[in-house]
Amino acid sequence: MGNVYAYVRVSSRDQNEQRQLIAMTGVNVPRKNIYIDKQSGMDFNRPMYKRLLKKLKKDDLLYIKSIDRLGRDYEEILEQWRLLTKEKGVDIAVLDMPLLDTRRGKDLLGTFIADLVLQLLSFISENERKNIKERQREGIEAAKLKGVRFGRPEKPVPEDFEEIYNKWLAKEMSAEEAAKRCNFTRTTFYNKANRIKRRK
Repeated sequence: MGNVYAYVRVSSRDQNEQRQLIAMTGVNVPRKNIYIDKQSGMDFNRPMYKRLLKKLKKDDLLYIKSIDRLGRDYEEILEQWRLLTKEKGVDIAVLDMPLLDTRRGKDLLGTFIADLVLQLLSFISENERKNIKERQREGIEAAKLKGVRFGRPEKPVPEDFEEIYNKWLAKEMSAEEAAKRCNFTRTTFYNKANRIKRRK
C-alpha cells in the first residue's frame, strides 16, 4: 500500500472547498496530502494538480469527491483517468460514486464495469455543462428582448458633443482632440459620431 492523497477543486476563488475537505478528512487523508486548486475544470493547466501528478507513485491511492472535480471535458477526464490508473498505477476512489473505486474488482469484469461507469458519468457531466451554457445563452437572449442591457454602462455624452462633432466634421479639430474633449477613447468617439451621422 502506497501513500494516500486527495485532490480538491472548486471552480473559482469565491467558492468554498470546505465540503470536499471534510469528506477527505473523513477518509483519513493527511492534510499535507490534500492538493487544492481554485479554478475552472476546463483544462488541466492547474498548478496543484500538476504538483500532485509529480508526487503520485505506483500503488498510491487518490481520493476525489466527485468525477467532475477531475474536470468537465469528457475526453480529458477519460485521458487523466487512464494516465493515473494505467500509466502511473495509482488507485482512484470517487467518494460520491463507490462503483468508481479501482481497489475493488481488479479482475477483467470489475475493470470493465468501472470504465463503463466512468465513461457514462463523464458524458453526463459534460452534457450538463453544455446544457447550463445553453440555458444561460437563452436567458441572456430573453433578457435582451425585454430590453435588459449587459456590459458596462455607456459613458454619457457631453452637452456640447454636437458642437465638438461639427468641428471635427469640418476638420477644425482632430479625432484625438475631439475624443479628449469628450473624455472618450477614439473608438468611443467614432461610435458616437457614427450614431449622429445615421440619425441625420
